[in-house]
Amino acid sequence: MTGTNSSTEHARLELVSTLNAIEDKLNVPRKVSRAVSQGKVEAARLQRQNPAAFFSGVAAVAVVAGTAVWAITRAIVVR
Repeated sequence: MTGTNSSTEHARLELVSTLNAIEDKLNVPRKVSRAVSQGKVEAARLQRQNPAAFFSGVAAVAVVAGTAVWAITRAIVVR
């Protein structure tokens, strides 16, 4: 009887492990949260190690965002 309980417990633990792995792969909000956290850490590291590159990147993103807003606004107004 002990062997059956042991194999049942092993199968249950394996199922739990598999379900957790599937949840990790399919849980998009958790993946996004992890990616954002990692991005923040990398941005902070870049800011400390190479401030000029960091602020150049920030300026480039600002230019792209500003250009996109301008283009969208112009497209709406010209219509």
